[in-house]
Amino acid sequence: MQAPQDTKPRWERRKDARPQELLAAALEQFVERGYAATRLEDVARRAGVSKGTLYLYFANKEELFKAVVRDNIVATIGEAEQDAATFDGPSGELLGALLMKWWEEICATPLGGITKLMLAEGNNFPELAQFYNDEVVARGSSLFTRVLTRGIERGEFRPVDPVVMTQVLIAPVIMLMMWTHSFMPTCDMPQIPPQEFMDVFIATTLRGLKADTP
Repeated sequence: MQAPQDTKPRWERRKDARPQELLAAALEQFVERGYAATRLEDVARRAGVSKGTLYLYFANKEELFKAVVRDNIVATIGEAEQDAATFDGPSGELLGALLMKWWEEICATPLGGITKLMLAEGNNFPELAQFYNDEVVARGSSLFTRVLTRGIERGEFRPVDPVVMTQVLIAPVIMLMMWTHSFMPTCDMPQIPPQEFMDVFIATTLRGLKADTP
C-alpha cells in the first residue's frame, strides 16, 4: 500500500533545509532569466516559501546572488585548493585533474550559467562584477598559476609565463562552456562532445608544457 503523500508546504516539511532550497531556486532563476530579470518573489515562489521568508535569510537580490556563488562556485574552488595543497604527484596530473574538476563540477552544470550571466551582464552591475572577479576569477586563476609555477620549479614544465599561460588555459574552457550552454542547444551547429574536447585539450596542453629532456 502506497504511503499517503505529504501535502504540507515545503517550508513546513523541511525547515532546516530552507536556506538551501532558496539557494537552489535562486540558481535556477538566475540561470534561466539572468540577473536583472530575476525577481525575489519568483525565487520565493519557486522555493515554496513566502517572499517574507526569503528576506529572513537574504537582505536583497545582490546578497542572494553572492550566496549562490559562494555556496556553489567558491566552495568548489576551495575544494580544488585543498586538493592541490595535499597533492604530491606530477604537476601535469594535478593540472589535468583541476581542469577536469572545473569543467565537470562548474562549467558542465547549471553553474556554468552563472559565468555566462556575468559575461553578459557584468558591465551593468559593476559591484557584482567586482565581487565575482575577486572571489571566483582571481582566486581560480591564482590556483592555476600556482600549479603552473610548481611544475616549472620542479622541472616538469618548460619555462613559460605562468600568469599568461593561466589565461591560455582558461579561454578554451570558457568557450566550450558558452558553446555548450548557448549555441548548440539553439542552433543547427556541429555537435562538440564536451568530454572529448576536454580530453584532447588537456592532453595537448600537457604535451606543450612538458619540459624538454636532455
